[in-house]
Amino acid sequence: MTQTPVLITTTGPDKPGVSSVLFAVLSRHDVDVLDVEQVVIRGQLVLGVLAGVYRDPEGLQEYVEQAMASVGMQVEVKIGSAIGADPFAIGQKDSTHVLLMLGRPVTARAFSDVARRLAALDVNIDSIRSVADYPVTGLELYASLAQDTPEADAALRTALADAAVEAGIDISVERAGLARRAKRLVVFDVDSTLIQGEVIEMLGAHAGVEPQVREITEAAMRGELNFGESLERRVALLEGLPETVLDEVAASIELTPGARTTIRTLKRMGFRCGVVSGGFTKIIQSLVDDLGLDFAAANELEVVDGKLTGRVVGEVVDRAGKAKALRRFADEYEISLQQCVAVGDGANDIDMLSVAGMGVAFNAKPALREVADTALSHPYLDAVLFLLGVTRAEIEAADAADGLELSRP
Repeated sequence: MTQTPVLITTTGPDKPGVSSVLFAVLSRHDVDVLDVEQVVIRGQLVLGVLAGVYRDPEGLQEYVEQAMASVGMQVEVKIGSAIGADPFAIGQKDSTHVLLMLGRPVTARAFSDVARRLAALDVNIDSIRSVADYPVTGLELYASLAQDTPEADAALRTALADAAVEAGIDISVERAGLARRAKRLVVFDVDSTLIQGEVIEMLGAHAGVEPQVREITEAAMRGELNFGESLERRVALLEGLPETVLDEVAASIELTPGARTTIRTLKRMGFRCGVVSGGFTKIIQSLVDDLGLDFAAANELEVVDGKLTGRVVGEVVDRAGKAKALRRFADEYEISLQQCVAVGDGANDIDMLSVAGMGVAFNAKPALREVADTALSHPYLDAVLFLLGVTRAEIEAADAADGLELSRP
């Protein structure tokens, strides 16, 4: 028997019973439900149903309109060709990409510019949802390329990178599908990523050489100095410091806003979480213990007679060493590199981010942003969760279930 497509769109205040009333009418007319979408925006409901109707679609329309009026809802009903081309295909096409817009705020002008650029590339926005309202606004867009080719993918990424710069927001672009939701291991750089500031500069302050240490650090982060050479030069400036200074610095470390939330949420989800750092083992260990991290790799400062010698012992965790450490931890947990996420901020993180399935540049130097899959420019580490498809509501619901208080300004 031939079906006639009928598209029903109901709008009005969200309240219990709306869908029950609508589907009661549909059930009495013996229709097939082909597609359903519902969204609630600040208490306003939009409910759409595509139905396949075997008999009397006009009669169904009349009953639907009466039923929705009885519960104070507005309704629009379209029948057959009025719906548009190929109505039975609605909901069957898979999105090719997931776009995430993060801003503080995301202005209407910024969204308009993104939408305009997508339209110019013949990219359709399939759905939009809010994933965060704190500490940044996050909007997740599922979109489809008209022609899904490598060239079209590259053009999309270039256009949105330009839009992000012009609008002062962050926009990530990922392929849609299972791979996006299959991440299982996250590794963080430490200095200026998981924590605020640079540990070696804190040590330099105790030795009275902080300006010299900072100058070398900045050159290395810009990619102007080989990390191994820069580490050797900076550590040499610490010669003679008492070993107890390491404990003092470890106690003074301040986590990046959102770091604790990020690790706690990832652990709930079954992720393996750890750090790979060009910093120092004794200080990193305090973070491992505090946050309950699964693994860590860092450099070992030589200590003789209770004082730093100004040398590093063992294999240096430099730019190449960070990528090597990520591979080692992925192997240990039997997790593919494509299922790994690496987050960092400097040039010595380039190899590590390149090896991971997703590389995230966090408030990063230009050298790293150029090779990262996505960049975050707001100083909140929990934005990483939004990249993984986790919403702020889900985070807060899990915290509430564990008895943790909601912390917002």
